[in-house]
Amino acid sequence: MTTTNINVEAYSILNTHYLDGVKKVIERVEQTQMDVIDRAADICFNSIYKDGLVHLFGSGHSRMAVEEMYPRYGSFPGFHPMVELSLTNHHAVVGSNGQRQAMFLENVEGFGRVIADNFHYGAHDSMMLFSHSGAGSVVIDIALSMKEHGIPVIAVTSVGHSQQSRSKHSSGYRLFELADIVIDNGAVPGDAMVKIEGLHTPVGPGSTIGNTLIVNLIKCKVAQKLTAAGKPPKVITSAIFVGEDASKELFNASYEEYWRTTRSI
Repeated sequence: MTTTNINVEAYSILNTHYLDGVKKVIERVEQTQMDVIDRAADICFNSIYKDGLVHLFGSGHSRMAVEEMYPRYGSFPGFHPMVELSLTNHHAVVGSNGQRQAMFLENVEGFGRVIADNFHYGAHDSMMLFSHSGAGSVVIDIALSMKEHGIPVIAVTSVGHSQQSRSKHSSGYRLFELADIVIDNGAVPGDAMVKIEGLHTPVGPGSTIGNTLIVNLIKCKVAQKLTAAGKPPKVITSAIFVGEDASKELFNASYEEYWRTTRSI
């Protein structure tokens, strides 16, 4: 069995307890990323307020951040999830639709442009791209396509990991080099955060923690801005807060609004 050397710098900031790693991710985001998160929220607000869309894309496990934005309780239309199953169907692992195929496809140059070309984009749209490494061909394809459309690109990525990674795309670009707004997800290079004595490789990834924190900060800020501007969002809301009947009404209203805003794409 061959092993890959672990980057010393990354190892030096690993933890012996997963909760410590989570706290550090949250601290990094809070202490270093709030200004860019505010700028990203402004872009998203502008898109949704003007009846545009904030498109969301992530391959691999970055898909989870896309689905965290919409649809789920506490979320609202205006955010448009773009999920390509061939890149995100991880539960099969092996065999048909397996993980090897997904990992191969995310570095097939040109595939991202095919995905992007399946949609129409409006004058007020924006794009939020999620990629821990920011080096895969598909996500670079989509970023380049959005730049050509004149659409603002918000990247949620690990800058530290990306700086140590070589782009898989022939352009040589990494995501943080293309985006208009770059938000660092606070995860360590390599993602896994916990070093266990006697185990050569670290465990316990942190990028999902950072991504989830970031998208919900943006979501809440956008909801506040929309409400203050007289256009409160149609939020999917649990019956715990409003009762069964009102929850169903809000659910249907949210989906109808989503249909209205996405029917032209």
